[in-house]
Amino acid sequence: MRPVFARFFESLSRLPPRPALATAFGLGLLSALALPPVHAVPLLLLAFPGLLALAATARTWRGAALRGFAWGWGHHLAGVYWVTHAILTDVETWWWLVPLAAPALAIPLALFAVPPVLAARALPAGWPRVLGFAGAWVLAEMARGVLFTGFPWNLIGTVWAFAALPAQGAALVGVHGLSLATVLLACLPLLGRVRPLVGGALAVAAAAALGAWRLSEPPPPPSPAAGAAASAPRLVLVQGNVAQQVKWREDQRLAIFQRYLDMTAEAAARAAADAPGRPVVVVWPETASPFLLAQDPEAQRSIAEALPPGGVLLAGTVRGEWGEDRVLRRVFNSLVALDANGEVAALADKFHLVPFGEYMPLSGLIPIRMVVGGMDFSAGPGPVTLEVPGLPPFGALICYEVIFSGAVVPSPRPAWLLNVTNDAWFGFSSGPWQHLAAARMRAAEEGLPLARAAQTGVSALFDAHGRQLALLPLGTAGTLGVELPGALPPTAFSRFGLLIPAILAGLCLLASLLGSRLASRRVVPNPMPPTAVERP
Repeated sequence: MRPVFARFFESLSRLPPRPALATAFGLGLLSALALPPVHAVPLLLLAFPGLLALAATARTWRGAALRGFAWGWGHHLAGVYWVTHAILTDVETWWWLVPLAAPALAIPLALFAVPPVLAARALPAGWPRVLGFAGAWVLAEMARGVLFTGFPWNLIGTVWAFAALPAQGAALVGVHGLSLATVLLACLPLLGRVRPLVGGALAVAAAAALGAWRLSEPPPPPSPAAGAAASAPRLVLVQGNVAQQVKWREDQRLAIFQRYLDMTAEAAARAAADAPGRPVVVVWPETASPFLLAQDPEAQRSIAEALPPGGVLLAGTVRGEWGEDRVLRRVFNSLVALDANGEVAALADKFHLVPFGEYMPLSGLIPIRMVVGGMDFSAGPGPVTLEVPGLPPFGALICYEVIFSGAVVPSPRPAWLLNVTNDAWFGFSSGPWQHLAAARMRAAEEGLPLARAAQTGVSALFDAHGRQLALLPLGTAGTLGVELPGALPPTAFSRFGLLIPAILAGLCLLASLLGSRLASRRVVPNPMPPTAVERP
């Protein structure tokens, strides 16, 4: 193995500047195959060391930064290509954005790959460079979740979201901690020795053993509904499979609403018959209703007729606020809870809005308007725990609010999480599967079951360990009738949040600096040929 990696890195060290940039871009594209839904994780053993080899052999700091940017651009271009499908839903208006949308979005995301590359270039080869790069990478990922409104999509740690077992470490260190471990493991071939590779294999085996041990624990008892001694709710996740192109057409609104009513009545009746005496909770996806459910009495009456006695509907809907002059002042992307009488029992407004999709940033400075409708959406106050009679308290996450690690659980701690989303924007692409992987990570991190209802898919239920209990595939219409599983005690990550991966990343940076100082005091022969990867 050592000669193969050594020859690969040696070949990279001889590349002229322009081919080196193209190679960095290609390695970034390759690395995206490790992300959901492909999960080709071993490719990172080439992509990350190749990036460091190219950065270390750049003649100038500017050259190293450009190579880091090229790698990041390829990585994110392949990771978010699906955003182009959102443009195609109104191609007659936005046709000129089709070749620009994904490359433009990938540019600011690629900038976050530059600081880790520059940090690695400043450190000597070996463990100092690997530790410094990994620590800086994780801090950059964490910054990506905050800066420019935050977009922590496709964090490297999500490469392990293909099953519950490799995701168990998230309960201890969060997805960012898994990113740290992933980058460290991927860079081990740079050390040019067999022993670190063996140590990495043992670390993977230990993580798998930890995951197996956690999954072997007896499942927690189902969370009882409020006021019910021992009856857990029966969830019905409804996936209407409504294409984005027809979703808001005036001539389709009544038909879409009737589709959800019919699916609700049939599935809710079946759930009530299968589990008599248990409350039935029906979930519609984000903005599933083409009517303002919180303010439309006729729509509320229709829903009451579709629900079984004691049933509850949790539905995504647009909500408006009017002034005394009856002029619409604000609109919200909301989740509303309607009881069996059709009355509003609770509601939550989306608090983390999508720029360009739900509001225009730098209002007045950008000469185009991409938001559908006449006004921007308004943001809600933040994550809240909703308490609805007959249900365990839950946290509502609308659309991509679920991707923000450490920021999804309100206080007081709920018994479960609900994510409603409209991934119809992204069609048959990797986007919905990447979104689903983020939801699984939140369940594993927080030790809370998570139910997910998506307009066109993928709808699913994860237990508190992140195990997939039920799933409706992409592009299908149907319902899932499932029992709500119980919650685990608060995990280490749920207690301390992002502080854990931040400390671990900081310790890696500190160790790299100490190792760099020790290396500068030693004068020992290099046991390997002086490849360009190891030259200062």
